[in-house]
Amino acid sequence: MIGTLLLNVGTPDAPRTPEVRRYLAEFLADGRVLDMHPIARWLLLHGVILRTRPARSAAAYRKIWTERGSPLLFHCQDLAAGLQATLGQGYRVELAMRYGSPAAPPALARLQAAGCDRIVVLPLFPQYAAASTGAALDAVFGAVAAMPVIPSLTVVDAFHAEPAFLDAMEQLTREGLQGFEADHVLFSFHGLPEHQVRNAELPGPDGRVAGTCLAEAGCCDALGRTNRACYRAQCFATARALAARLELPEDGWSLAFQSRLGKVPWIRPYTDEVLGALPGRGVRRLAVLTPSFVTDCLETLEEIGMAGQETFRAAGGEEFRLVPCLNAHPAWVEGLAGMVRRAAGQPDRPAEARGAAGTAAR
Repeated sequence: MIGTLLLNVGTPDAPRTPEVRRYLAEFLADGRVLDMHPIARWLLLHGVILRTRPARSAAAYRKIWTERGSPLLFHCQDLAAGLQATLGQGYRVELAMRYGSPAAPPALARLQAAGCDRIVVLPLFPQYAAASTGAALDAVFGAVAAMPVIPSLTVVDAFHAEPAFLDAMEQLTREGLQGFEADHVLFSFHGLPEHQVRNAELPGPDGRVAGTCLAEAGCCDALGRTNRACYRAQCFATARALAARLELPEDGWSLAFQSRLGKVPWIRPYTDEVLGALPGRGVRRLAVLTPSFVTDCLETLEEIGMAGQETFRAAGGEEFRLVPCLNAHPAWVEGLAGMVRRAAGQPDRPAEARGAAGTAAR
């Protein structure tokens, strides 16, 4: 039996201040997220953030909460169920969140109890970042280290250039923009502090880190030896690949980074500033994609779909279309199944079978 563990960041249990405070306390206490001295992090978290942010965040969560609960959670549950049905016998799929529930340790225990001696770990983050992929894997490795019998683990790498991901994104985008003639397409990715991006620069052939990250114009124009793990460079690679697939003109798309927190510099350009500036450049009909998220959540539905749209319209924009995340789209479920099979060393389904399955699902 081959186990598959899907990992995402997490979500509060309810859109109320106490539950949001508990979630943020776990999330922001992680040294990979707020990477500062532990004492400074504790003082900032408990002296400032948890005194004010939970109530504001809870109000934002209430805008997107549904009868099924948190969109991030139920979309992930749907994805896990679809993946289980597609993989079929011989596989067992579990879902875990890095923060909140369902947690990684019991999910891993269930896989082992089901007889899975091999486990494919798949962080649902297309681009690698220590604050997302790294933090999620910390939870997995910590849980595995406490097991009496350690299973064989295979971790699926960042899939920003994976054809299955790009194929599904292209199909989803074409469906989402059907009947909408956009003047411009904006790719909005989650942001990161600049220092976290610089920390991902790898040594060159001489064994030294050159320190060129964010210091040279065009440092993210291509992926190479030293920046192959750079989150920003991977985001640019994803945007370029999707723009090419969607046949967008060079001046018909741009890229920006959202969700910054605190006063330290974050990678630019900032999404909110770009949204406010695009109408001044003549953009009236804007489409927005969020390719660092495979699941709709607060950052896509509220930050972009509501607040971002308001910013664009207030600046003179007229029509706004947010393309949904992949969620449990049939093309993504099928593509993800292929990624799992390959990671497990199992034969993938032939292309004609994949196409037939996608057609049937739609």
